[in-house]
Amino acid sequence: MSPLSEEQFKQIRDKRIEQILSVGLKIFARKGYIGTKLSTIASEAGISKGLLYHYYKSKDEFLETLIHNAIHELENGIKEMYQSPGTPLEKLRSMIEFKEEDQLYFLLTHQVLLSDEVPDKLKRIAKEHFLSSQLFDQMVPLFKEGQELGEFAPGDPNKIVSSFFTVLSGLMALNLNNDEEFIQPDPNVLIRMLTGRP
Repeated sequence: MSPLSEEQFKQIRDKRIEQILSVGLKIFARKGYIGTKLSTIASEAGISKGLLYHYYKSKDEFLETLIHNAIHELENGIKEMYQSPGTPLEKLRSMIEFKEEDQLYFLLTHQVLLSDEVPDKLKRIAKEHFLSSQLFDQMVPLFKEGQELGEFAPGDPNKIVSSFFTVLSGLMALNLNNDEEFIQPDPNVLIRMLTGRP
């Protein structure tokens, strides 16, 4: 059997890191900073704790990577929304059709922003990206266009965007414990709130 090429080794390494981050995202999102242990992540990812420490030197470094991934996912989601076809309402609807990973990133962000135990540096990174006017400013043109077309209810688009993200993050955080009896929020209810129509 011939030895692995550098490219094959990199692919294996990248796939392993992706798997570790996926497991870590689920655990951090559901258990928070205090409830998460790197040994648990290693165990659930099926690797040794030593190998995990080879990739991430500390829990803080691991969480910082997840926060940056969440930022990247949100920025990509907004970019894809604007590039998708359709009216502003249709674009927004496509954005809030969440996959499980999207919900986990919302939960992670919620945990980071609200937990007193999360280190200040990590909390600051999250606040700069998820509570900044820059994020809201990216959404305002969509809402303005929707109002001009009569798709969205009238009002200050800045306040509507802020309310939209507040309600959205609250809906995402409602089921932190992944309770099977929990009734998942219906995105159509949120859409009706924005349009002002039943």
